[in-house]
Amino acid sequence: MRPPAQIEPWLSTEDLQVWVREAPDKSAYQRRLAFWLTDVCRLPAHRVAESLCVSKRAVWLWIAQYNQQGPEALNRTGRGGRRWAWLSWEEEERFLQKRRQAVLRGRILAAPQLRAELEKLTQRRVSLAYVYRLLHRHGWRKLGPRPRHPKAQPAVQEQFKKKLPKFLEKVRNQLPPHAPVRLLFRGASKNRLV
Repeated sequence: MRPPAQIEPWLSTEDLQVWVREAPDKSAYQRRLAFWLTDVCRLPAHRVAESLCVSKRAVWLWIAQYNQQGPEALNRTGRGGRRWAWLSWEEEERFLQKRRQAVLRGRILAAPQLRAELEKLTQRRVSLAYVYRLLHRHGWRKLGPRPRHPKAQPAVQEQFKKKLPKFLEKVRNQLPPHAPVRLLFRGASKNRLV
């Protein structure tokens, strides 16, 4: 069995006890208790991990951080953040700000166009997913004009709209009173009923 880890004497036993008791929250208390169990109780890392319901690797990580930087090393915040960004938040904001005026004037902004501009700016290939994530990060939404079929015939559509109420009334008159009526349309795509 491996001996308990060596804890650097940053704090005396009494100071360590006070430090453990003054933990601001449960996770800090748990990390601090790992040092108490290792230093005072002389428990090996796997026993400390079992006692605190954490992994052995976490205990070794905490001890290494404490030994290198002292008690302040454990007051860190989470790892969160964008560590692998190609552009900083401000650069992305400037990039979108240049296009905002065109969008406000009614120009359609397409992701493939933005992709080409971003590739020039970053000097590397980017995916469409990167473009969509960038837009989402900055609160932009995907809006587009309502789709219109290229073969649509507005005159025929208007004629259908005028004839439909008369047709429905004719069908209702042929049915018993209070009978439910369902109107199904055959869509242009793959003959689905809509």
